[in-house]
Amino acid sequence: MKHQLPTSDQDFVGSLIPQRFPFVMVHELSEYSDEHLVSGFEIREDNIFIQEGVFQASGLIEHQAQSVALHTGYKYYLLGKDAPTGYIGAIKSFEAETLPRTGDRLVSEVTILNEIMGVTLVDIVTKLNGVIIAKSQMKTAVK
Repeated sequence: MKHQLPTSDQDFVGSLIPQRFPFVMVHELSEYSDEHLVSGFEIREDNIFIQEGVFQASGLIEHQAQSVALHTGYKYYLLGKDAPTGYIGAIKSFEAETLPRTGDRLVSEVTILNEIMGVTLVDIVTKLNGVIIAKSQMKTAVK
């Protein structure tokens, strides 16, 4: 069955990334192209990165990395292949203006800058209520 975007089908979105509960930090795939992806994530109380109601910076980084994995997973899905396992190769930069709280819904936009031999360089911008709260540039690699 082909899935149409946007989708928040948890089983489908989860099948596109290698992470499993309780380590899943993406809930929605809104937009996709070869160079672009928009993901969504609702922060719940039982999230492992919550401390006193605040989603930690490490959780933001993981959400951003999983958004990149979602891009790769959806690309492979469209090709009829299983999603590969990927890794953060390097975080060139990361800035967080504010940390979101339980109940907040993040929207992250991934822009593919370069992809060669399984290594992808990306820019990621994460917004909360339309306001940028975090930016990063990272390299990811597939196994």
